[in-house]
Formats: sequence, structure tokens, C-alpha cells
Amino acid sequence: MSKPVKNMIIEEYRRRFDGVTGGVLVHIRGMEALDNNAMRNELRKKAIQVTLLKNTLAKKAFAGTPLEALNPSLVGPSAFVYGAESAVDVARELITWAKKVEQIQLQAASLDGIYFEGAAGVKVLSSYPTREEAQAKVVTLLLSPHRNVVGCAASPGSKLLGIVKTIQEKLENGEAIAQVG
Repeated sequence: MSKPVKNMIIEEYRRRFDGVTGGVLVHIRGMEALDNNAMRNELRKKAIQVTLLKNTLAKKAFAGTPLEALNPSLVGPSAFVYGAESAVDVARELITWAKKVEQIQLQAASLDGIYFEGAAGVKVLSSYPTREEAQAKVVTLLLSPHRNVVGCAASPGSKLLGIVKTIQEKLENGEAIAQVG
């Protein structure tokens, strides 16, 4: 391959992966064509892309980006899977597909420059919360003390309201109210 063609491929990788901060490297060699197409179509519906890579050119394109963390795993026939809301979503989808199709080999993952090695690393990444899940946990943690304070403040009032309601019902029924003492 000539140097101008290699430079064009590197520039295409840089353009395609501009702003991508994470993804998963997989080997899909030996995968049946129907399985491959089905996987790509399902992933595409979830805004996840699959790109086959020329490893040496990808290493040059990834230099200076968060994807540079994947360089140690760029060996053999590699496909880079990225997209969705985060690399966590991508890892979750690929773990599901790896259970269905044995030929998928999870090689590595990266999230904001953090390297996750091998299938075990991809599984660890898939257990991380997504951005939305993390934000929901933070909001819940922030609101919990407030809910407890409001509950404690409202609790005596609700007991008092219950007593007044009981007195009202007794008076409406013509019953006498005895002094508790």
C-alpha cells in the first residue's frame, strides 16, 4: 500500500473517531456472515458502529487521543466497536452477543483513556454505570437526607392530624370524649 493511501486511511480514522472516547476491540474472524450481519444490524439500531481496522494505521490515528490506550491490543484482525451513549453500553451489548455467537472474541476496551484488558476487562467495563445511571444515583443520594428530614418533620404532624380526626369522628357520632391523663 502506498504512503499516500496509508495517510488517507489514517486521516479517515481520525475523522471517523474524532470525539470518540471509548469503545471495545473485538476479533470476529470465523464468524458466520449471517451472524455478522445480524449483529451489525442490531448494533446499528442502538447507534453502535463496527469498523474493521488496519492495526498499524489505527495506532497512528489513535495517537494523542483517549483511544491510544487500546494500542497494546491492536494485534491480529481487529474490529473497533463504538457509539451509543458510552462505551459501557457498547460493552454490555457485545457481552450479550458474545454469549450468542462463540466466534466473537472480546479483546480489550477503553473508556476515557482507561484500558480494560481482555474479555474480563470488557465485563468489568460493562458493570460500570452509564452516565444516566450515575447521575440518577447521585440525585438519589442528594435527595435522600432531604426526604428523611421532611418525613421526620411531617410525622408528628400526621399523628396529631390522626388524633384530631378521631376526636372529630367521635363528636359527630355523639360519643363523649374522655380526658386522657
